[in-house]
Amino acid sequence: MEIKVLGVCGSPIKGGNTEVFLKEALKVAQGLGNVSTEIIPLAGKRIEDCRHCNWCISKQEKDKFCAAKDDMMEIYPKILEADALLLATPTYATRLSGYLAIFLDRFRAIILGKHYKRMLTNKVAGALTVAWRRNTGPETALLSVVSTFLGWGMVVVTPGEGFCQFGAVGLSSDEGAGKFDPRDKLGVLKDESGIKSAHALAKRLVEVTRILKAGREA
Repeated sequence: MEIKVLGVCGSPIKGGNTEVFLKEALKVAQGLGNVSTEIIPLAGKRIEDCRHCNWCISKQEKDKFCAAKDDMMEIYPKILEADALLLATPTYATRLSGYLAIFLDRFRAIILGKHYKRMLTNKVAGALTVAWRRNTGPETALLSVVSTFLGWGMVVVTPGEGFCQFGAVGLSSDEGAGKFDPRDKLGVLKDESGIKSAHALAKRLVEVTRILKAGREA
């Protein structure tokens, strides 16, 4: 039984701390066997705001998701095919990034759509965030993502005991103290606790996805 995990990075910086943090989680997921992974960086993608025009509710057809013809058209099928989603965001002003917020707003087409409705119900999901320093709001950044998952009827997983209750948290400055080293732009990889939380989240995501998929197949 193969598990498909889709990771989406909501950072405007391609190849930055948030993306490599997400890749750490996906690497562990893939290493568990019979798990395929894919990552979609939103940096450089053209994704329009949801206009709430209700086209998806009244006129949507198979393979025609939304009135806005942008890069979401190639992403929607990947979301539907995935057994589980891992979404990563930098912590901006104690919440998710604008990139990821716009992306999530466009899920309206597969939550309320005429043809694609409630398509995320019972899919497994987890969230990751990277903050520059401690006490700058990674918990509320994760909550802004996780609360959306819950509203869509998804099964939310977290890293478990000993880590943040809402998802994986990585700190990109040295010891989370805000120290900047211009020679090292991927400081999150030095955050041992953060990396462990990403790994724990990935393992839990695969575990729960396997249980649910086996149950559906049975």
